[in-house]
Amino acid sequence: MSARGPGYPLASLYVGDLHPDVTESMLYERFSPAGPILSIRVCRDVATRRSLGYAYINFQQPADAERALDTMNFEVIRGQPIRIMWSQRDPGLRKSGVGNIFIKNLEESIDNKALYDTFSTFGNILSCKVVSDEHGSRGFGFVHFETQEAAQHAIRTMNGMLLNDRKVFVGQFKSRREREAEMGTQALEFTNIYVKNLHPDVDEQGLQELFSAFGKTLSVKVMRDSSGHSRRFGFVNFEKHEEAQKAVTDMNGKEVSGRLLYVGRAQKRAERQSELKRKFEQMKQDRLSHYQGVNLYVKNLNDSIDDERLRKEFSPYGVITSAKVMTEGSHSKGFGFVCFSSPEEATKAVTEMNGRIVGTKPLYVALAQRKEERKAILTNQYMHRLSTMRALGGPLLGSFQQPVNYFLPAVPQPSAQAAYYGPVASMQPAPRCWTDQPARASSNIGTQTPRLCDTGSLPDRPLGPHCYSSAVHGGVCGVQEPSVCVPGRESPVYVPATEPLSASMLAAALPHEQKQMIGERLFPLISALHTQLAGKITGMLLEIDNSELLLMLESPESLNAKVEEALAVLQGHQAMEDTSGH
Repeated sequence: MSARGPGYPLASLYVGDLHPDVTESMLYERFSPAGPILSIRVCRDVATRRSLGYAYINFQQPADAERALDTMNFEVIRGQPIRIMWSQRDPGLRKSGVGNIFIKNLEESIDNKALYDTFSTFGNILSCKVVSDEHGSRGFGFVHFETQEAAQHAIRTMNGMLLNDRKVFVGQFKSRREREAEMGTQALEFTNIYVKNLHPDVDEQGLQELFSAFGKTLSVKVMRDSSGHSRRFGFVNFEKHEEAQKAVTDMNGKEVSGRLLYVGRAQKRAERQSELKRKFEQMKQDRLSHYQGVNLYVKNLNDSIDDERLRKEFSPYGVITSAKVMTEGSHSKGFGFVCFSSPEEATKAVTEMNGRIVGTKPLYVALAQRKEERKAILTNQYMHRLSTMRALGGPLLGSFQQPVNYFLPAVPQPSAQAAYYGPVASMQPAPRCWTDQPARASSNIGTQTPRLCDTGSLPDRPLGPHCYSSAVHGGVCGVQEPSVCVPGRESPVYVPATEPLSASMLAAALPHEQKQMIGERLFPLISALHTQLAGKITGMLLEIDNSELLLMLESPESLNAKVEEALAVLQGHQAMEDTSGH
């Protein structure tokens, strides 16, 4: 039997490597013979509802969970072997590396089950995985034992042994940080050097002659292609570090046979990639700090505006170091960047140019932000809204899986549903129309009621066949939608706003009405892209500045980009809830 490790739920199993078509009912059918099951959940993408390839099964009794783990691990469901392990609520246990070993140089036929069977003799295994891609095994894997003693026993016994006629390396698992630290230590005592830009005629003998003056060489190699031609680089391995260091110092940049040599410490591919990544990140940070507060993002540009025109429009506000309209081929993409020499100049340009009409379009001007920064801001706004609504007891926030309709679809709402949207005044048999007093959004979230029609209250005013008011759909954010009052009907008919929204129309409205007007037009556009999440996404995007929202209504490309960012935030939040909940 597989004893439970420390920090693990008493009867909760993780089931991975699932076929995309595997459902909860299929898992229940397979696992219920092991014992009574409390719950099963296949984790799915929040937007597409597609399986993420893993599930959690909670048994009533720990012994039943152990039985399932012992007897059903690597069973085939839908042609794919599943992988079972104890559900790990404490990620620190996994990240600590205690009891975790690394195996490499595995033969391609060794899969998860074969690795499990091979190492299970050394102790209790909490998890076991051969790393694979679309082409199959990548030749390495991990085994996590319950105790460090079992891991050490496996390392002593299996390191250097043959598995399927291939000698394997078995060692203690090391984090990336630990591996990078080791490489740094090794770099201080290197003996192997890399030489490139060699003349094509230089062979091993010629390379040795070049470097023999610096000390005893253990090996010399010129790399060649499949045709036997020199690839113009090679390696020289010295006996002592001091000799290798002197060779690098004296020969790097030296001209040999009309070519300038590059000579440096030989690095493994992983080390080179890590070093290049660090250099790239440093360059990125330097660039960001250099442009912080001075680089402006300008969009909604006319197709006729080029770099020179963009620079000219912004030049009155300061010294411009660069101005660039982004293009695709020879066509403008409708946005660009203007960089000033100081933050004060950039701030002045934003204040003066945002909303100004250049050509035929009002510009949107703001400080340029990285995608990560925009996503972080959107995440913070969403989390703030989420926490606020939960504190207020919003009725639609009970389940993250269900769409939170900040904007509800424009469809007739029968009186039977009125209680769902909040307290509703008693229905009057005769419709009343308030034609001269536009409705205002209430600041009391969730308390405003749909407006009703009653012709009896305005006897001196003739009524047309239709009259318009606005109704608040309750409980979530006090967002209004226009309604049509038809005499003889007990409940209003809600219709979407179809009139194009202009900056002048928005400016004429009260501040609390402006978001409503934008939202009424934004919701159906988002609903066409992501129906189930349209309410949440609309509510998130309404946190953005009104001038940018107007541009989003005009530009499908801009709207799509913002919707995708919001969708990524929602998916990230769902993933966090999945992790914390199981």
